Amino acid sequence: MTGGVRPGRGRPLRRTHAARRDAAPTRTRLLALRVLERVQRAGAYADVLLHSSLARSGLSAPDRAFATELVYGTLRWRGRLDHLLGRCLDRDLDKLEPLVATALRLGAYQIVVDDRVPVSAAVDESVRCLRAAGAERATGLANAVLRRLAAEHATLTEPALADDPLGHLMHALSLPRWIAERWLELYGAQEAAALARACNEPPPLTVRTNRLRAQRDALLEELRVRFPHARACRHAPDGIVLGRRGNPSLDPAFRDGRFTVQDEASQLVVSLLDPRAGERVLDVCAAPGGKSTAIAERVGASGSVLAIDRHETRLDLARRAARRLGLANLACHVADATRPLQEIAAPGTFDRVLVDAPCSGLGTLRRNPDARWRVRPGDPARLADVQRAILRRAAEALSPGGVLVYSTCTTLPEENEGVVEAFLSGARSFEREPARDLPEAVGPLVDADGVMRCLPHRHDMDGFTAVRIRRAR
Repeated sequence: MTGGVRPGRGRPLRRTHAARRDAAPTRTRLLALRVLERVQRAGAYADVLLHSSLARSGLSAPDRAFATELVYGTLRWRGRLDHLLGRCLDRDLDKLEPLVATALRLGAYQIVVDDRVPVSAAVDESVRCLRAAGAERATGLANAVLRRLAAEHATLTEPALADDPLGHLMHALSLPRWIAERWLELYGAQEAAALARACNEPPPLTVRTNRLRAQRDALLEELRVRFPHARACRHAPDGIVLGRRGNPSLDPAFRDGRFTVQDEASQLVVSLLDPRAGERVLDVCAAPGGKSTAIAERVGASGSVLAIDRHETRLDLARRAARRLGLANLACHVADATRPLQEIAAPGTFDRVLVDAPCSGLGTLRRNPDARWRVRPGDPARLADVQRAILRRAAEALSPGGVLVYSTCTTLPEENEGVVEAFLSGARSFEREPARDLPEAVGPLVDADGVMRCLPHRHDMDGFTAVRIRRAR
């Protein structure tokens, strides 16, 4: 029996039947429904849309956290939820209008996954949200389907990994078919399932110490007062894991420019590049600037970083970060890295070059759960064409004897080794650096071929692949 809003969580209190019938849906659930519906119908990016929606909402911090949980949780588990809802529907879920299908998924997430939400609240609030969104016609269907799911979901079985690996990855672990097939091909059933499970968990909150303004150990002791579970990163020399809850961007040390929010794997790409004091470094595809600012902190005032990106608005994020961190040595320039760069990056003039290429992003499904439903089977091959063009252009700017790192946040070889091998086959003055010559910090993450691989289920960080290339003198 539900209807009111529990202070601090946006969850229902017990009320009389009459009061419940007339109550408005909780604002958190309605906001989540609208965000999810636009992601489904229009392909909106969940993080961007959710951030702007919450900024305008006037919700309390706990209610914003609950709305975020509903959006990201529903997206992470959509494959499993669709499978279970399909067992309770007399029609194809995909044939329903997006708003109705989204409301069913949102309600199903609260029933099946989030056991802190009372079942009656999940059903009743889903119906009210549909009514408030103008879909009164579908309230009867939603009520019947969600009540049936609540009664039966504990007895509805999903394919077992041992018997049906593909079905298990799709219907129990919520992967689209094509990603499930690729991961089975790359990793085998057991490891593919471990990776899929890891991608359904929230990522850790990880930050990078600004070594120009703080020392990691001292900053760690300070942050432990506000983040009791804070610890040093296992591999990244400037990294601190704060735990899995909280908002580091509100911390006074963040405002003072003493740290930047950045996943450990992303930090390790810069460790692989290993920029030194006084060097000149080019970062292509640089926005929003996490790696650019890390490089600028390492090269110091005697060095310089040129960050280029084709998106002016995203490059502004790098400029703002540089100001907050006190980095006068970072310059930003709008440019398309698939085209010649001579006018802004003269050939052979940079000591180090970073190509963190645009990719399918399948290594970041924990923090971008909508990506698994947005990326299509043909996208990796299309992106590989772009990646090869960017790598060729960026390599022209590298000085003789200089170092280039190519990286992506995806798990697919056609966007990683395939791109690097295609480049090296036509560039005789470049060669991949062997594992023995790579920086010590990344050593445990480098395979025999000198490829750095970070994976969520192995290392509790984003999935990144990176290769270091040197130009002959």
